[in-house]
Amino acid sequence: MTWASIGRGGHGYPALLAQLHDPPARLWLRGEAADALLRPAVAIVGARSCSAYGSQVARSLARDLAGAGLVVVSGLARGIDAEAHRGALEGGGATVAVLGCGIDRDYPARHAELARRIVAAGGLVVSEYEAGVEPAPWRFPARNRIIAGLALATVVVEARERSGALITADFALELGREVFAVPGEITSGLAAGTNRLIRQGAAPLLGDEDVLFALGIEAETGGGSLELDGVGEPARRVLAGLADGPREPDDLVRSTGLDAAVVAAALVELELAGAAVEAEGIYRPARRGRAPPPGRSG
Repeated sequence: MTWASIGRGGHGYPALLAQLHDPPARLWLRGEAADALLRPAVAIVGARSCSAYGSQVARSLARDLAGAGLVVVSGLARGIDAEAHRGALEGGGATVAVLGCGIDRDYPARHAELARRIVAAGGLVVSEYEAGVEPAPWRFPARNRIIAGLALATVVVEARERSGALITADFALELGREVFAVPGEITSGLAAGTNRLIRQGAAPLLGDEDVLFALGIEAETGGGSLELDGVGEPARRVLAGLADGPREPDDLVRSTGLDAAVVAAALVELELAGAAVEAEGIYRPARRGRAPPPGRSG
């Protein structure tokens, strides 16, 4: 087993992750596709002991979002996490599994084959812990900040009142990212956490189109890939840099680590692709041609 690492501030370190209050000093990677960390991503998290309904929702949602070109991030745990990874693989997309232990471990051990499939399909297994670090209860809440930090939006599918998935949602909210919760039966303990999130202002998730609309992403008719298929990797990194709001080119140079000329060319590429718009020297992601989901105004 081999792995690599990237340090904070180094080439390839995700700009979105660096926005955490305490981003990892180093991120260890298992897999060859380090660019998966730089592409637009959505986190899908939830209960380990999930219901059949929660399992189905997580898997189908991940399949649809991966089919639309988004990377799916989760924690390789039992239940919702594992179903999210499996759904992304079924959708033909990349998925990133964030560990709460050393990069050389598969935790839980029963998901060793799932981790192997993730890497083989062009995804990554990542950790802030080097080889040899044992799993510990306190490492998993810390791991959750990385899941939230890598994603433009976080979806909580099922969560009990004190679920670790709610910690991930809290980190996402602190970062100013989108948070969605799947509504559940008011008599179900597995829905207590998600229903509370909705009551506190999280968006209820009724389908993948809610996520795509919130991120300003237009999927092709029939659930195809994003309208970014012809856009190069520097432009994707610049688009990820626009995720938290309008930015000037100089801001994007600092956040992406790209040369000013590369950022300028990437912005032109994104404008031509209809993925970004400019006004008075300020760039923002474009929201193109999609009617808002029912119940939402554009």
